[in-house]
Parts: sequence; C-alpha cells; structure tokens
Amino acid sequence: MEADLVLWIVVVTALVFAFTNGFHDTANAVATSVSTRAMRPRSAVALSAVLNFAGAFLSLEVAATIADDIVDAAQVTPAIVFAGLIGGIAWNLATWYFGLPSSSSHALIGGVLGATLLAQGREAIHGAELIATVVIPALVAPVVAFAVAGAGIVVTYRLVAGRRAARVTRGFRAGQVASGALFSLSHGTNDAQKTMGVIFLALVANGTLSEGDPVPAWVVVSAALALALGTYAGGWRIIRTLGTRIISMDPAQGFVAQGSGGAVILAASQVGVPLSTTHVISGAVTGAGAAKRLSAVRWGLAGNILLAWLLTLPASALVGGAAYALISLLGEEAAGPIVVSVVLVVLLAVALARRLPAGRTLTAEG
Repeated sequence: MEADLVLWIVVVTALVFAFTNGFHDTANAVATSVSTRAMRPRSAVALSAVLNFAGAFLSLEVAATIADDIVDAAQVTPAIVFAGLIGGIAWNLATWYFGLPSSSSHALIGGVLGATLLAQGREAIHGAELIATVVIPALVAPVVAFAVAGAGIVVTYRLVAGRRAARVTRGFRAGQVASGALFSLSHGTNDAQKTMGVIFLALVANGTLSEGDPVPAWVVVSAALALALGTYAGGWRIIRTLGTRIISMDPAQGFVAQGSGGAVILAASQVGVPLSTTHVISGAVTGAGAAKRLSAVRWGLAGNILLAWLLTLPASALVGGAAYALISLLGEEAAGPIVVSVVLVVLLAVALARRLPAGRTLTAEG
C-alpha cells in the first residue's frame, strides 16, 4: 500500500514538473512572435499550448531514451525518481524567477542523475549513453541552430531586398504564425516525452511495468496535458529575455529563428535525442541576430545564459541528491516523499503568485 502511495506521489510530481516545464519553456515557442507583434501574447500562448499537446503524440523515441539510456532502471526506486524530479523542478523555478532561459530537460536529467548517484553509486549511471545522448547534443544543437538561422537570415534578407518594407513585415509576421506553430509542435514532441520517460521509469521501479512494455496511453495523455496547461500559464519573465533582450528582433529574424529551431528539434526527436529546446531557440535567436551584425547581439546577456546552461546539470544534480538524502532520513516508504511534496507545493504556489504581475506587464506592453 505504501509503495503504491509513493508511486502516485511520483506520478503527480512528474506532472508538476511537466507543468513547470511548460510555463518555463513557453518563451521558447512564443517569445519571437510576441516581441515582433506577429501575435498577441495570449493568442500566441494558447496556440502554443494546443500544439504542445498535439506534438506529444508524434513520437515516443525520447521517452525511451529517458527511461532506458540514462540510468539503470533495475537499480532505480520510486524515491530516487521523486528526488530527481525535485531537482528538476527546483532549478526550473530558480531560473524562471531570475528570467534566465535554461534547460528543463537537463534539469530533469541532472536531478535524476544526482539522486541515483547518491543512492546507488556510479555503476547505476550509463556514462557512455549519457555523453552520447545528452552531453554531445547539448554542445552541438545550439551551434547547429546558430548556423542554420544565421545562414537562413542572410538568404532571407537577400530574397526580400528592394521590396516594400511594410509588405515584407506583414508577410513575415504571418509567416511567424506558421514557424511558431512548428516550434511549438516540436517542443511538445521532445519535452512531453521526458515526463513520460520518468513516469515509465517509476512504474518499472515499482514493479508495475517491465522495461520492454509500451508506454501506457494514460501516461502519454497526462504528460501532454500537463505540459500544455503549463504552457498556457506562461513564463512571461523568460519571454522578455528571449524576445527582446538578446537581440532587437525584426519579423524576418523571428520567422527564421523559429523555423530553424523547430526543424532541429523535430529531427532530434525522431531519433530519440532529448534536446534542450531552450538551447536550440537561444542559439537560433543569437544566430539570426549575429548574421545581421555582430553588434546586434547583447553578448553579455548571452554569456549569462550560457553560464546558466553550464550550471544546470550540476546544480539540479546537487538538489536531486540533497532531496534523496532528506527522503532517506525521513523514510522512503511514505513520510519522506510526503514531507518534501508539501514543501514543493508551497514553493510552486509562491512561484505562480509571482507570475501574474509579470504577465500583466507584458500584456500591457503588447
């Protein structure tokens, strides 16, 4: 009975993570459309939420990677998964508070790694697979997005050279609706699966499922819905950072950045690589700005974002390990997860309460 209680605490916590992932990563999909006035903020967020939900059903390859290739499922317990989720949620809330785009994906992976390392040691971590599926893509994906967006904006400017500026602007604003939809769809495809993978890992650890079983339909639907609801809640602080503070974006740059980022993420999702959508869109936005002129990019802010990226895995791993230590002290069966869950609910309530003023400010600005 207590084992089932812990399992359902883990499932609910995973869905809370998906929710924070959604509101933390809303900016990835809609910041460019909002900043160039291609869409009104709430309309952009609503469209993104719907397509995040739809995208979750396109593939399950990333879910399989999270469930099988990062840690040894046979050595993982529901309490370890729960502690890892706490690490991911804590980092999401911290970076959201400071308005820094960081990777929810890597926060989740880091939290699980930290909890697993403390509980079972290094032998429970698949080091080679971790490097191949997480570390290398984390380094390569932003560079690829930077290059694709940079080349794309150069070609785009040449194609529209000499045309009436007002007509070109209207055209690219319309195009941003399509490119934003593509990015939202790709975000749902990649990010919802990370929550699916963690829930599946918990079900295997609890003995409810075996490693070779398919992901249950209720896991897919609930993860997709939680991500979509979080997206609709909106992470306005980060929207401002991505949409206006890295570069002063025009509609052409927004169109190219969204299209380039969406293509990179969709390609990775089909082969099971859990990319950071934040890394990809930040790289694409920076590339679209730098290709116009290097001085267009606020490199100091870009450096702060890079620092947040570098800290994500170790910081979330530290929190995940600390959460597992606290759970072990209080009792893995029920007491530990319950106490930590109460603390999590309080932190989430505070975070949501602080979101509203930022949302109103952005909406008033347009």
